[in-house]
Amino acid sequence: MIDTNAKVIYLDNAATSWPKPAVVSQAMGEFLAKDAANPGRAGHRMAMAAEKKLDQARGQLTEFIGGTDAHRLIFTMNCTDALNIAFKGLLRAGDHVITTTLEHNSVSRPLQAMADTGFISLTRVEFSPQTGVIDPADVRRAIGSKTRLIALSHAGNVLGTIQPATEVGSVAREHGVKFLLDTAQTIGVVSIDVVRQHIDLLAFPGHKSLLGPTGTGGLYVHTTVAVTDLAAFREGGTGGDSSSPLQPRIFPYFLEGGTPNTVGVAGLAAATQYVRGYGPDKILAHERQLVQQFVDSASGIDGVTIYGPTGSNAVANRVGTISFNVEGHSPHEIGGILDEAFSIAVRPGLHCSPYAHKQIGSFPDGTVRLSPGHFNTSDDIDALVAALREITA
Repeated sequence: MIDTNAKVIYLDNAATSWPKPAVVSQAMGEFLAKDAANPGRAGHRMAMAAEKKLDQARGQLTEFIGGTDAHRLIFTMNCTDALNIAFKGLLRAGDHVITTTLEHNSVSRPLQAMADTGFISLTRVEFSPQTGVIDPADVRRAIGSKTRLIALSHAGNVLGTIQPATEVGSVAREHGVKFLLDTAQTIGVVSIDVVRQHIDLLAFPGHKSLLGPTGTGGLYVHTTVAVTDLAAFREGGTGGDSSSPLQPRIFPYFLEGGTPNTVGVAGLAAATQYVRGYGPDKILAHERQLVQQFVDSASGIDGVTIYGPTGSNAVANRVGTISFNVEGHSPHEIGGILDEAFSIAVRPGLHCSPYAHKQIGSFPDGTVRLSPGHFNTSDDIDALVAALREITA
């Protein structure tokens, strides 16, 4: 079979990482061939093997984020699913929520929908367009008597800048407010510790920097949140108590009704093991090096505008993501030209973060987003810069 993507330079890892380590497909194939039954703690040997795979993955991921109870690691379809479970499980009528203008629509839309019906009130803290970072003092000033939750993206998916999660977590804990961290752009490359950073709820995808398959993700509910603080987002079958007329109020089953994506979790477990073995710090350093290479090379091209921090230390507080535009061309034009003429895959548009684009002045067209990953090389960046020079010439 011909691999139609063999010559594609893939620079869209902020959306989904590609390619995946070989161990991911190997683990998924082996699981499908041997143990792909419905998990069950007291069933036949295949069911128990599937349950064991889930439990091992829970423990692995819980340890990876500094969690203390693997039963509180809830498997979800993706990060969006995890965020919806958190918001709709925790928030009550009259609550006030603080979030930021950096957020992805996975955070913004469910909260805005609740605010539009009058169920909650909502405050968005702005970031600095120059640094791409919020000020924790602004979060502190936004807290009121009804503030229930602070929801923050660990890193923005437009500028790639890493937010002061530890400081915001401290502010939340000081005021008795719950803190939710969306780690869609950071888990797998940036150190996370739910205890040290005072994180009450942590949402993550499996398919980005964890290098796992799509259709995987999770929500970690720290011990600072009781199961009685939450409402079930969905009800259904569980591997636990089937006699109860309601969803059993025990983790993880209270928030994990229905058959889980066991084959996806098998791939995610293998991917997480790969990332841990290789070293998240090494992966981040490599991605930063490629982004800095782009900044150094593309800054000298007439008509190219790079957003967020630039200069010789543009990546000091960034994951491997950066946005740019080319004068005289829309982002979608540039994305189309790069794809069709140069076989370079980037992401044009608003990246599901309209509030961020409004702040940096790129709304409504958005930007071209570059996000190199673990398997990219400096030659890939050279090819992108050469293509931009040809386009602008």
